Amino acid sequence: MGTDIERMYVNGKWVLAEGGAAFDVLNPADQTVVARVANGAAPEVAQAVEAAQAAFKEWSGLAPKDRGRFLLAIQELMEERRDELARLITLENGKPFEEARKEVQFSLGYFGWFAEEARRMTGEWIPSPQPGKRYWVFHQPIGPVAAVTPWNFPATMVTRKIAPALAAGCTVVLKPASATPLTALAIARVTQDVGLPPGVFNVVTTNRSRLVGTELLTHPFIRKIGFTGSTEVGKWIMEIAARQIKRLSFELGGNAPFIVFDDADLTAAVEGAVAMKYLRVGGQSCICANRIYVQRGVADRFIPAFIDAVKRLRVAPGFEPGAQIGPLINEETRAKVHGLVQDAVKRGARLVAGGHYLTEGVYAKGFFYAPTVLLDVTDDMPIAREEIFGPAAPILTFDTEEEVIRRANATKFGLAAYFYARDMTRVVRVSEQLEYGLVGANDAAGYTHEIPFGGFKESGLGREGGHEGIEEYTEVKSVVVSLPS
Repeated sequence: MGTDIERMYVNGKWVLAEGGAAFDVLNPADQTVVARVANGAAPEVAQAVEAAQAAFKEWSGLAPKDRGRFLLAIQELMEERRDELARLITLENGKPFEEARKEVQFSLGYFGWFAEEARRMTGEWIPSPQPGKRYWVFHQPIGPVAAVTPWNFPATMVTRKIAPALAAGCTVVLKPASATPLTALAIARVTQDVGLPPGVFNVVTTNRSRLVGTELLTHPFIRKIGFTGSTEVGKWIMEIAARQIKRLSFELGGNAPFIVFDDADLTAAVEGAVAMKYLRVGGQSCICANRIYVQRGVADRFIPAFIDAVKRLRVAPGFEPGAQIGPLINEETRAKVHGLVQDAVKRGARLVAGGHYLTEGVYAKGFFYAPTVLLDVTDDMPIAREEIFGPAAPILTFDTEEEVIRRANATKFGLAAYFYARDMTRVVRVSEQLEYGLVGANDAAGYTHEIPFGGFKESGLGREGGHEGIEEYTEVKSVVVSLPS
């Protein structure tokens, strides 16, 4: 990519930051500089928000079907550029290239889903209690939206916010994570190439996140904030937004339990646990399995099979054929994971796989960590209470269904939960009692475009995907008409 600065996308133009400020994007597999990117601040935020405000009237006035045509064109062009986008994801995020390709394929599906949902934003005609009056209710786009996205899914986290916003008739200013801005800029290029009108979608890149966040989130033209990230930052945004009563939707941290009952299909449960713990960005996902609970009657069969499967996982730089787990995003993340593992061992957990940095050969310059399994973990250990965000699996045992539900729910988080059981009455019972926004019963694939996704408790507000996803970007208006007598 050379020494050129990658520019931001504001009002249909590619712009530098004031004074030519820029920052480096590093490849977490070897710490090489992938690109220098424009480092935006208050002036660029103002330009982007003003552009979104100016474009809003015309964009929101388009027929939903016509907005949908733009979204379908974006979907098609993203599919054409899938490998190019996936390559950027692997370069800046580190995840294996095949995993990145799957992410792009999934992410572009949000444009197709919401292009169709735009046409189904129907209202209501309310039977009138008075003969001389008529009442109707309809949805209108809320206005310009600020979207703030994390680094772990550089394509999906962007499209899951901008697709419903654009479909509803909103305009968007996106601030992508400073670790992974290149994918967002490539998506902006796609929107430009399909002819999306200037100002409808803007991308401000920066590593001055707190400064730019404050400028963007408090701008009076911004009517709605969509954010994915940590619960702590979500609380900070909520405090700022409270001053202007801005609408919020948040997907925040998780602490997903993965429960294996004694009637589970153990082969499927092992496969599902490995997939949901290690094979989504190496465990750096809000919906990753965080605590694995195994019923005592099957522990002696499940645990050895799980450990064997983990030891077979291939950790490698993302472009190496057969890579299953890439590097962690940075040293801070790797150190946090290692700290939780060491703390658990100090408190009496048994380390049976991994538990160390990978530093030899191809691993030398990257942030690699060995896939880790810990036994004899207890609920009071930080590794079972905090979001791990890395390839370490604490295993806990339990005796009864009632006990494991109580333990699984004993957290401030409530994003995703998984369990394996064959008994259908148990499947229904447990699904209903787990206090989580997404429950996988004998399933570790996660969500799809057609269903709403979001968290209970401190894991979030609102929903993304499903028909609920577009409603988050609308206001409901009631109209009362008095008819002349």
